[in-house]
Amino acid sequence: MSSVNHPPAVASAAAARSKPWLVDLVLLGALWGASFLFMRIAAPEFGALPAAALRVGIAAVFLVPLMLLRGHGAALAQHWKPTLIIGVLNSGLPFAFFCFALLTINSGLAAVINATVPMFGALVAWAWFRERPSGSRMLGLVIGFAGVAMLASRSAGLHAGAAGDHAALWAVLACLAACLCYGVAASATRRHLGGVPPLATAAGSQLGATLFLALPALWFRPTQMPSTQAWLALIALGVACTGLAYILFFRLIERAGPARALTVTFLVPVFAVFYGAVFLGEHITAWMLGCAVVIVCGVALSTGLVKLGATRR
Repeated sequence: MSSVNHPPAVASAAAARSKPWLVDLVLLGALWGASFLFMRIAAPEFGALPAAALRVGIAAVFLVPLMLLRGHGAALAQHWKPTLIIGVLNSGLPFAFFCFALLTINSGLAAVINATVPMFGALVAWAWFRERPSGSRMLGLVIGFAGVAMLASRSAGLHAGAAGDHAALWAVLACLAACLCYGVAASATRRHLGGVPPLATAAGSQLGATLFLALPALWFRPTQMPSTQAWLALIALGVACTGLAYILFFRLIERAGPARALTVTFLVPVFAVFYGAVFLGEHITAWMLGCAVVIVCGVALSTGLVKLGATRR
């Protein structure tokens, strides 16, 4: 009996059609990779809390009218309590933590630490839903984390806090706290907002984060007007890296589940390094490209796109 061997391009196209969430995964990685660059520009001029508050506020202004036009207002009204709370966990606290961290460390290091989110997400899902990751997915998490650790060792600026070790330590801890918030929020979204339209979840979560950060941001508002560059960075953060990105993120949770959605953070450092090279003139080395390959392999395993030990038919 003969078998038909399909060309690799045809097989890849068929895989993409069978897993449409992969497009969302890559696009989301690109948007969130840019967010660290924009936060690094905006936070020093606005301050951590005002920058985070304006980011979610701009996103809310962008998303709420769009949600109402699409007729999802009733869905938000029905689930407003968990949506607002998840907004604090998934946007308000993490954005404030990262803006605080980026006052001390560089965007590459913050993006690398952000790649620990799937580890926290897997642990939270294990504890909450008793979902133990399969061997292939666990190996993918390990490989992905190893890739970002390799990237950090030479290109992410681990020495950035040498002039102030205590400040750098607090910055790293703030990043890890943000990652824990993301992990909890992903499982909470699955538990309490299953079936809610992604646009309603995204808009409501940004409203919740805005309400949470409004008063602290007003108290710590900047004493002088930030530059045009800082304002443009915040607008990009609010509209593209938050508004559009969270529509993709919640849709990804619906389509692929929280554990797979969180593996987008393996892609973020790759995009962050790329943006640094293009817009800041940072040098891309062969080591960075090799790390990118390792990270992509980790994503493929941890999302189930590639499975080890699959049975033959």
